[in-house]
Amino acid sequence: RLFLDGEEALLLAILKPEEREANGCYGTRCRNPLLHPLVRMAIETAMRQGELLSMCWENIRVADRVAHLPMTKNGSSRNVPLSSKAVEILKALPRAIRGPVFPMSSNAVKLSFSRAVKRARQCYEENGGKDERMLKDLHFHDLRHVAVSKLAEKLPNIVELASVSGHADVRMLRRYYHPKAEELALKLG
Repeated sequence: RLFLDGEEALLLAILKPEEREANGCYGTRCRNPLLHPLVRMAIETAMRQGELLSMCWENIRVADRVAHLPMTKNGSSRNVPLSSKAVEILKALPRAIRGPVFPMSSNAVKLSFSRAVKRARQCYEENGGKDERMLKDLHFHDLRHVAVSKLAEKLPNIVELASVSGHADVRMLRRYYHPKAEELALKLG
């Protein structure tokens, strides 16, 4: 599932961390200050949730713009190239010398993300939104689909795209890569 028009902006707005109000209560935005940068990193890097949560500060070379993942879903290590936006996200996080970049459990991410999507949908409806598809059936893994689709526009070489996304078999990219016929026609000349 890819984002519908405006969906990404609504979600990211809801995910911005919120301080407690004067009465000690939270408002409608996210309470977890790490969820917003985690989601932005997922969209920027196409890393899997488990890869993001296992990413450690000692394996990040900011100067080289590379995050080393010692173990991935495929059972091997890989180096993830980081865009300038990804580096900005990392630089804005509280930094430790060692340890996880995002010290959260996968269950915490799942629950927080699900609640954030529901809040974003509620906000959308309260502001007059009528599209029934907006912010429905959106899961964290969909961010990988979005990211790989965005990266495919920047990296038309499928081998490079597989290297960045961590796909061991380029055939798996068919799930994520959806070129539009009109765009391919323009490339053909």
